[in-house]
Amino acid sequence: MRYEELTGLVQARAQLPDRQSAERAIRATLETLAERIPGGLADHMAAQLPQEAGEPLRRVAAAHEGTPEERAHRRDHGERFDLTGFAGRVAWRTEHTEEEALREAAAFFEVLDSAVDPELMEKLYGVLPSDIRGLLPEARAE
Repeated sequence: MRYEELTGLVQARAQLPDRQSAERAIRATLETLAERIPGGLADHMAAQLPQEAGEPLRRVAAAHEGTPEERAHRRDHGERFDLTGFAGRVAWRTEHTEEEALREAAAFFEVLDSAVDPELMEKLYGVLPSDIRGLLPEARAE
């Protein structure tokens, strides 16, 4: 999937006013996701997305700070936060309300489901807590 197609689909599904809003929602969701999931999974996901979309995943996964032990833990497991934390981080990055952030993230996850390998989405489903998994498309969230 090309980046223009990805942003256009997110814009339409999230009912955003323009492409820049869609790009902001994509970037915010991917940056937050990269904080939550293991670094290896973030790298695999980035490899299956257009370069512009994969960049936030790579950048955040590579930028984890802390002691060597903390960086290793985040690389292998990701940070631990729930849906409230996820919504807050996406909202902060998009400068929207948490409700809007969750709507935009859910729209992005619908598009992501068609953009990457189904096996990768299953892995993503497996590492997210149940409350964040609820943002994934219905077929994956069951």
